[in-house]
Amino acid sequence: YRSAVGALMYLASNTRPDLAHSVGMLARYMSKPTAEHWTAVKGVLKYLKGTVAMGLHFGGEEQPRFGGYADADWASDHAERRSTTGYVFSLNGGAVSWQSKRQVTIATSTVEAEYQAASSACREARWLRHLSGDVGMGLPCVQVFGDNQGALSLIKNPIVSARTKHIDVQHHFVRERELRGEVKFVYCPTASNVADMFTKALPTAKFVAFREELGVR
Repeated sequence: YRSAVGALMYLASNTRPDLAHSVGMLARYMSKPTAEHWTAVKGVLKYLKGTVAMGLHFGGEEQPRFGGYADADWASDHAERRSTTGYVFSLNGGAVSWQSKRQVTIATSTVEAEYQAASSACREARWLRHLSGDVGMGLPCVQVFGDNQGALSLIKNPIVSARTKHIDVQHHFVRERELRGEVKFVYCPTASNVADMFTKALPTAKFVAFREELGVR
């Protein structure tokens, strides 16, 4: 089990972002997998065998675009009630950075879970922004799309209330970076949020559409 998941993690981290969520879920049970988990691993391997010719493709855009999506699935971990963060950044039609990870702190609401996801995406966007300067692109601002109006309002309006004062200070990092103009969070409907595939299992049609958006062809 460990060997198989380890091999899948290599793919999910480097060339197959469409595997990120499923492999991330399987990796949570490395210490004590069950027969059900092993069956799930074989399911991922079967999917990989059927899509073995697929990989990341870049190009096809006259003007290379850089941007990202952030999303969260609230309390998706039934054992510890932690939420899952998902984000992806793309350049010139292909994904260049992505993550599907269980959140460190427990979110007490959907807004808080989405806010934590936005904070994680902001950190990655900031790093990619600096990297773009090193390679001559010099991005002034990274645009990140999210589908939760409450979280976006919390980012843009630094209000303190009974619903927000308990949120860990580390997550408020995103407010400062938006204010500085380093990142810009923009609303998009859930049906268009590509990062949704990094937080939960999706229907086949939606999964395939988002896989195409990632540049996996």
